[in-house]
Amino acid sequence: MSKNYRDTALQILEHIGGKDNIDQAAHCVTRLRIALKDDSKVNTDQLLTVPLVKGAFHNAGVFQVIIGPVDVERVYAELIDLTKMEKATIADVKTSGSKKLNPLQKLVKIFSDVFMPILPAIITAGLLMGLNNLIGAKDLFFEGKTLLEVYPNLEGLWGLINMMANTSFVFLPALVGWSATKRFGGSEILGLVLGLMLVHPDLLNAWNYGQAASGLNGQTLPYFDILGLFSIEKVGYQGQILPILVAAFVLSKVELWLKKRVHSSIQLLVVPITSIVVTGVLALGIIGPVTRHIGNFITDGIVMIFHVAPVLGAVIFGALYAPLVITGMHHMFIAIDLQLIAQTGGTFIWPMIALSNIAQGSAALAMFWLAKSKTEKSMASTSALSAYFGITEPAMFGVNLRNKFPFYAAIIGSAAAAIFITLSGVLAAGVGVGGLPGFISIIPKYIPTFMIGMVIAIVVPLGLTYLFSKSSKLNNRDRE
Repeated sequence: MSKNYRDTALQILEHIGGKDNIDQAAHCVTRLRIALKDDSKVNTDQLLTVPLVKGAFHNAGVFQVIIGPVDVERVYAELIDLTKMEKATIADVKTSGSKKLNPLQKLVKIFSDVFMPILPAIITAGLLMGLNNLIGAKDLFFEGKTLLEVYPNLEGLWGLINMMANTSFVFLPALVGWSATKRFGGSEILGLVLGLMLVHPDLLNAWNYGQAASGLNGQTLPYFDILGLFSIEKVGYQGQILPILVAAFVLSKVELWLKKRVHSSIQLLVVPITSIVVTGVLALGIIGPVTRHIGNFITDGIVMIFHVAPVLGAVIFGALYAPLVITGMHHMFIAIDLQLIAQTGGTFIWPMIALSNIAQGSAALAMFWLAKSKTEKSMASTSALSAYFGITEPAMFGVNLRNKFPFYAAIIGSAAAAIFITLSGVLAAGVGVGGLPGFISIIPKYIPTFMIGMVIAIVVPLGLTYLFSKSSKLNNRDRE
């Protein structure tokens, strides 16, 4: 049967409140992205009955309708023709949608906008670091020995991988500086320079700050003596997030303020140097020290919660991570993961995220076996595979939330797996691919335990989805 894209667009319009309820609309590879004037006019239940619609959800003030590749372009074209609107970009729709966000949602959106462009670099670094740890792990492949000890000729490869893995973490402030300055409206190149300045080799490496501050081994903190008037800690911010994030915001505001007041004929001379000097002094003298302590306080608080009540912490995080994905708030955890890695050498949060993705994929896989129509089976199988490799949205919105009971099964399975790995102290050396390949980023001695957690995240959602499907209260799908 041929697909009627115009009829699909008409039905979508009907169920989202009509063309007068649309502010702007765009599309990505698989979804319509629509900035609505009144979200309350959306009838999601009816929208999900439209044949080509695989899911729908709100995220960061934007209503998103999952259609699928190729089809989404044709539905969008019909939507534009029916509404007589101008075509918009995704950035236009995001800007329009962000006007409706509350302060917390706006903060989350900032984290999302900053970290999404640099996420490939962070994930690559995490995977390479995991591979590097596998090569150098004792007792993993050979009893009492590492691969390096058994095969000494791997030393060069190990060193090369180690250098590649550390690059993104060592220069993380530069990556964040570039992305954050772009997000705040400043010049990306100045943000990059500011980030590089915070990890300059003339500064004390951040990894040695604790020893120097406490005076261990006779170490002392170095300072810049500024004309005898005041001093600034000569300390770097390797692996730190908050210092460069705040500094990039200040840099952008200083630069934009100057551009409005400095004549265009001398802007190139005055604006960049003034922006860097002013922000550099503030970053090293005030912003850096203050935000470093704030970051350490937040990290210590999270660690304390999981130390004092590990089961409670694991249940809350394991069960709530997937719902947070729906709101878009999950992007904040990237910063927390990186802060934990910088401060303690490993993160216990990212392993739980990886297992949550696996749990969502497993629930969708169970729906593949339970589904009766070819369309449902196709959607369930492809979305399960996607979730197993770290992309959960198709499984969550296209299958699990749509049927409800698989979503319940997934978050229960995620919580159970999270409890197990938390009580076992599992840590990841970096942020990697959040699914079945996730074990690569786990610190080697915890890999066997993490794999048991993976089994839990597969078996529990599979079993519960099947059991819940037999419940008339939980499974209210129309049965053929």
